[in-house]
Amino acid sequence: MTTEVVLGVSGGIASYKAAELLRLFTESGHSVRVVPTESSLNFVGTATWEALSGKPVQVGVFEHVDEVAHVRIGKSADLVVVAPATANILAKAAHGLADDLLTNTLLTARCPVMFAPAMHTEMWENAATQANVAILRERGHIVLEPAVGRLTGVDTGKGRLPAPAEIFRAALNVLEGREQDLAGRHVVVSAGGTREFLDPVRFLGNRSSGRQGFALAEAAVARGARVTVVAANVSLPPPAGVTVVPVVSTEELRQQVHLATVDADAVVMAAAPADFRPAEFVDAKIKKTPDGIAPQIHLVENADILVELVAARTSKRPVIVGFAAETGDATATVIEHARAKLARKGCDLLVVNDVSDGKVFGRDDTEAVVLGADGTLVEVPPGSKSVLAHSIWDAVVQRLD
Repeated sequence: MTTEVVLGVSGGIASYKAAELLRLFTESGHSVRVVPTESSLNFVGTATWEALSGKPVQVGVFEHVDEVAHVRIGKSADLVVVAPATANILAKAAHGLADDLLTNTLLTARCPVMFAPAMHTEMWENAATQANVAILRERGHIVLEPAVGRLTGVDTGKGRLPAPAEIFRAALNVLEGREQDLAGRHVVVSAGGTREFLDPVRFLGNRSSGRQGFALAEAAVARGARVTVVAANVSLPPPAGVTVVPVVSTEELRQQVHLATVDADAVVMAAAPADFRPAEFVDAKIKKTPDGIAPQIHLVENADILVELVAARTSKRPVIVGFAAETGDATATVIEHARAKLARKGCDLLVVNDVSDGKVFGRDDTEAVVLGADGTLVEVPPGSKSVLAHSIWDAVVQRLD
């Protein structure tokens, strides 16, 4: 069965990027109806949208009245994506105004609605815009976080339209039919691996790529959440619609996670922070010695961020999820080691990866066991990191409710 997508285009300079998004939808087999606003046609004309979609385009409710388009388009859609979504269209949608075909379509839609904002930083940060975004999210609509980068003219900041490919990925996640059970929630995800520098060129680190953390972020966006990702040395393109806070060291990760979780409903610590750091940082590169004797490096222990998060909460919020990369040994199995770690950390859930023989790290697929402090155990069979991500959020939602 063909999926019916409505692409709303509002009047911002980023309108031209919606043409690429339209192409991604049509080339993947989706049927797309473009509904632009009158002002958006100053940037991209009707002919472009009709040529790329293969369908007629109208703007007002009094065109082709016999088709009752202002009701029919929204009712028949499987997904509505507004990209770019200006401050004006967000305000109209939040307050139920319906003065053109796009705003009428938003009122009649009975399917998921996703907004991809694009505007200047000052407009995005304005209290009125933030209030409108909060209203839309509380109603179960998905409002992606805008990207940070070059804006109109010489300005740079938060407000750039997320990359069309990332918007498309987020839309595909929504089309999977996931319930919007994280709508109105703020979730924090840590991703990647920290680095502890010995000198200007060498560091202690690990093999975490950040793929699982970013998959968690994508899945949470698809389920309606506002998502903050604290990313340690991740080179992947950021998922659409999330706020990414880049960090390097474990201490930076610690500080930013604590800041982000002040109003969080759930925290998933998917990052791999270094347990130790060099006691001293050497300003110049450590050189080899003529006698061939390697330097002695003294290590000190880093703070346990997961334990701190558990100790800091005063109620059952936020729900806290830890990760454990484990291997079995002569003393205990992977699960036995993980159960002991769950008890020590005091978190609500522990996602256990068996990393024997190089499993999991840097790969697109994964498998895990999700342990609950209440004694539950959920085995997630081999599959994509997205599948595991949704399994984790399923467990989190149960505890939120």
